[in-house]
Amino acid sequence: MQTQLVVIGGGPGGYAAAFLAADEGMEVVLVEAEGRLGGTCLLRGCIPSKALLHVARVVSEAEEMEQDWGVSFGKPDIEIEKLRDRKNKVIDTLSAGLGGLAKKRKVTVVKAFAKFLDPHTLILEGDDESIPVGNKITFEQAIIATGSTPAFPRAFDIGSDRVIDSTGALMLTDIPETMLVIGGGYIGLEMGTVYANLGTKVSVVELQDGLLMGADRDLVRPLARRLKTLFEDRIFLNTKVGSVTKSGENKVEVTFEGPAKFGAEQYDRVLISVGRVPSTRNLGLENLPSIQTDQRGFIIHDESLRTGVENIFVIGDAAGEPMLAHKANHEGRHAVEVILGHATTFDKRAIPAVVFTDPEIAWAGLTAEEAQRDGITHEVVAYPWAASGRAQALGRTEGLTKWIVDPDTERILGCGIVGPGAGELIAEAALAIEMGCVVRDISETVHAHPTLGETMMNAAEVFYGTATEVYKPRKKTANS
Repeated sequence: MQTQLVVIGGGPGGYAAAFLAADEGMEVVLVEAEGRLGGTCLLRGCIPSKALLHVARVVSEAEEMEQDWGVSFGKPDIEIEKLRDRKNKVIDTLSAGLGGLAKKRKVTVVKAFAKFLDPHTLILEGDDESIPVGNKITFEQAIIATGSTPAFPRAFDIGSDRVIDSTGALMLTDIPETMLVIGGGYIGLEMGTVYANLGTKVSVVELQDGLLMGADRDLVRPLARRLKTLFEDRIFLNTKVGSVTKSGENKVEVTFEGPAKFGAEQYDRVLISVGRVPSTRNLGLENLPSIQTDQRGFIIHDESLRTGVENIFVIGDAAGEPMLAHKANHEGRHAVEVILGHATTFDKRAIPAVVFTDPEIAWAGLTAEEAQRDGITHEVVAYPWAASGRAQALGRTEGLTKWIVDPDTERILGCGIVGPGAGELIAEAALAIEMGCVVRDISETVHAHPTLGETMMNAAEVFYGTATEVYKPRKKTANS
């Protein structure tokens, strides 16, 4: 088999690249080990977890209705098989749709593991009928889009199906009575939220002194308070896991070493959520000595996403942080633009990040902690959702919207939001940062009332001291 472009990996970066290249008239082969498209995000990550988080949020809202509004729905009766089937239906529907789009675009999908033999040849491993005779593909250009897998330290690999990673948690084989989440990052907290709302007693252990260490602390605090209640005060910070061992047929014993938790305790399930590692091994890179990886396994590349071999590019999780599906998608399209010879650079000022807990946390551009660390002159202006009529009506006043601003030019450097729907609201901020907006561009844009979206405008007004619902002395500007 010969082709102009081969894409290794059918995730959000890989299929975006393959589809754009086909739309531009290129002959494209997409090699995916699982056969169906979607990658980690669709098959065992972003999409199934958000489907389950939706269920968790409905359960939580029903409880809030009873506690705060006097409207009772009774205790939920959860049919685990039906819940699992509905989640799987979402995955199957979207993956089948991608398969159909590949056919319409005449992208050849090959189910196989791919390894480089040389800069223009791939060896394919597998027994699927889609693999060409000779088990080889020769190509002009290649894009590596192999994604990442959950990190699973050897010390925790005890050969028990009761010690699981995020993939195992999404299988939803049962609703355990107790579960320990090792790691206080976004994946662990999202899955912990799901299981806690389904009835599991969830505990979280984190080696560092806070949750979600990549986010500003003022954004994390409202979530931490809510999780403290949801997890019934079982969040153990500054605490190390000493050992994980089997205990009988159905239990896992974990030992703790730290001020928040010390000694041993047994759990029905233990979820290992300590990050992800790029899937860049076993690609035959040893046959391409010009392609190098860093200490974490990310493939080194230039601003055009080109590796040490001129005709081979890398995108997505394999290319480095941030390991986000939407970043991979844009990188895939960018790599194709470069291959086509278009004048383009991947220079994004704002790649938004969203934690889909309850409340959600989202940020884009520069964070306040990054600005402080790097000595960047900045001003933080925040609008508390307690002043928002919409938030009051929803009973969700713990939220916050803030802008990070250059006080000299008034240009927007970053944005952070915590509260229900923060992941939807951050899109406005990403656009504003990419367009180089100043604060007044936001404050003078009419936002609908009453909405949570108008907190973006309100926070901008705080910068000038003109926010109606928040008193702050008026800011002197060159035009005032």
